[in-house]
Amino acid sequence: MASLDANIFLRDDQNVTALRNSCTLQTCPLSLSYWAYLPSLAANALFLALFGLSLALYLLEGILSRRFLGFTIAMLCGCTLEVLGYVGRLLSRHNPFDQAAYLLQIVTLTIAPAFMAAAIYLTLARIVITFGPANSRLPPLWYPRIFIPCDVISLLLQAGGGGAASVASHQDGNIGPGDNVMVAGLAFQVFTLAVFIALSVDFGLRTWSRMRVMGEDALDPAHAKLRQSRKFKGFLVALAFATLCIFTRCVYRVAELSEGWTGHLIETQKYFIGLEGAIVGAAVLALNAFHPGLCFSEGYDERAGWGFGKRMEKANGSVEKVNASSLHGSEGETAAKPVLETVGEI
Repeated sequence: MASLDANIFLRDDQNVTALRNSCTLQTCPLSLSYWAYLPSLAANALFLALFGLSLALYLLEGILSRRFLGFTIAMLCGCTLEVLGYVGRLLSRHNPFDQAAYLLQIVTLTIAPAFMAAAIYLTLARIVITFGPANSRLPPLWYPRIFIPCDVISLLLQAGGGGAASVASHQDGNIGPGDNVMVAGLAFQVFTLAVFIALSVDFGLRTWSRMRVMGEDALDPAHAKLRQSRKFKGFLVALAFATLCIFTRCVYRVAELSEGWTGHLIETQKYFIGLEGAIVGAAVLALNAFHPGLCFSEGYDERAGWGFGKRMEKANGSVEKVNASSLHGSEGETAAKPVLETVGEI
C-alpha cells in the first residue's frame, strides 16, 4: 500500500477519507494524511507540560489571591484549550490519519489566545485607576466594556468558522467558507489588539507628559505604595510582553490560515513551534510569574469571601459592600476609593 500514488486518491474526497480511515504509518504514505509533517514529540510534549503547569498555577494563584477572578477564569479557559490542542497534536503524531485529532488541535489552538486576550483587556482599567483616571482619554470601566465585547465577537467568529470547517471536513465538503470565517475572526482580533495597544501607549504617554508638568500631583496619591512596589512594576512589564506575544501570534495565524489548510506556513512545523507554541507559552508564563491578583496587593484591603468585588473586609474586620456603579462618579470620587475591587473582576 505504501507504494501507491497518493494522487490517485486525491481525485475523489470520499476515496481519500475512506482510505485514511484504514491507514497507518506502516501502510500509507504521510502525504495521504492530514499533515505535511509528523508533529514533533519533544516540542508538543514540552508545550503540553508547559500549559498543563500554567493551568495548575493559575488555579492555585486564583485560590490564593481571591482577586482578579475574571482574569484567572479567562486564563484557565485559554490554558485548558491549549492543553487539549497539544493532546490532539500528540495523538496526531501517533496517527496522522485521524481526522478528529487533527480538527481538535486546529480549532482549540486557534481560539485559545482569544481568552488570554480577554484576560489582558480586564487589567487595563485597574492600571488606569492605579495611576489616576485623569491621565486616560476614557473612563476606566470603558476599557472592558469596549474590548470584551470585541473579543467575544472575535471568539464567536473563530469558533463558528472552526465548527463549520470541521463539519465540512467530516462531510468531505468545502472547508473554504469556514476557514474564511476563522480568518475574519483572527483579523478582527488583531485589529482589536492593535487598538488596545494604541490606547495603552497613549495612556502611558499622557501620564508621562502630565508628570513632567505636574510631578506626583498627576498621579492618584491613594495608590502611591502600589505603584512603587516591585511586583506591580514587574506586572506592567509582564503584561506588555504578553500582549505583544499574543499580538504577534495572531498576526502569524492570520497569515497562516489565509493560505488555507494546505499552505506553506501551516505545513512548516518550525513556524508553528516558534510563532505559536513558544510565543504563547512565554506569554502565559510571564503572567503566571506576575499574576495581577498577587501583584495588586500593596495599598489594598483584603477581600471578604469569594465575591466579584462586591464585599470588602477592612482592617478592623468589618465588611463593606461595594457597588460597581460607584466607579461612574467623578475623578475625585474614583480616587477616594482605593480599595474597590470591581474593575477587572467581572
